[in-house]
Amino acid sequence: MKLRNIFLILALFLLSGNFALAQKLQVETFGNEKDKPVIFLHGGPGYNSVPFEATTAKELSGNGFFVISYDRRGEGRNSNLKAEYTFDQTFGDLNQIYQTYGLKKAILMGHSFGGVIATLFADKYPEKTEALILLSAPVSTQETLKHILLEAKEIYEKKGDTVNLKYISMLEKMDSTSMEYSSYCFMHAMANGFYSTKKPNERAVGLYKKFKTDSLLRKYATNMVYQASRGFLKNEHYTTISLRENLKSLRAKKVKVYAIYGKEDGLCSKRQIEILESILGGNRVEYLDNCSHNVFIDRQKKFIELVKKWTK
Repeated sequence: MKLRNIFLILALFLLSGNFALAQKLQVETFGNEKDKPVIFLHGGPGYNSVPFEATTAKELSGNGFFVISYDRRGEGRNSNLKAEYTFDQTFGDLNQIYQTYGLKKAILMGHSFGGVIATLFADKYPEKTEALILLSAPVSTQETLKHILLEAKEIYEKKGDTVNLKYISMLEKMDSTSMEYSSYCFMHAMANGFYSTKKPNERAVGLYKKFKTDSLLRKYATNMVYQASRGFLKNEHYTTISLRENLKSLRAKKVKVYAIYGKEDGLCSKRQIEILESILGGNRVEYLDNCSHNVFIDRQKKFIELVKKWTK
């Protein structure tokens, strides 16, 4: 693992017409800079790239990729940096990473909310996108939240859990675009194991053990920066985002787009997979058995095989 603190000189006049002091954005790289560049974008808002880096980044780089990974400004290990929590600022940081490493094009790999960021960036800068690979990314955030609620309700009905059914009933009457609604939905997803596969393979079991032994993972695996969720909601209304038109636009622009999802991911409905297949084509979407939200951990070998096949 190669850790590099790079000075991303943010000439904010490019964004707002004002100058600002340079700030350090911590970026981690893996592999040979001469190999195919991959930029990993983590989930959230408010999460970090540590689980990907600690389990999969080095393994991926050993297969001919120069892997670049970082936490967004105001999140994870960069939570100390002042953040506006806007897509424009996020794109500015990404563009500076391109400049710092001399990249003309890169493979964008977006996990969960990172897939939203990656899709919007690719649609705005198709000339900088070698390929876009979505990992468990929501096609429609509203459909994702609705799916979580329906799945949780079904579980509580089977258990006869009247207490949680009352909470679900209250949620159903809330504003589905609000921070409270999305937060409570994700709480029910966590409580019901929607992020985990029930039958992990041997490799996945070993990788998940790292969450108990790796000091960085122990610190950041459950670390959330809630200002990011509130900021992106206020500025970008991320709970209402749908990627359908952006994905259609990328196809029209001849940008290669692929997707990997797990069949046990409680955040993703079969309907969203069907939408992706209709837009991208069935041969560009993989829907994996024994796999949940962390596709790069649950099916790491298959994940790397697919990335290699799609980007050769």
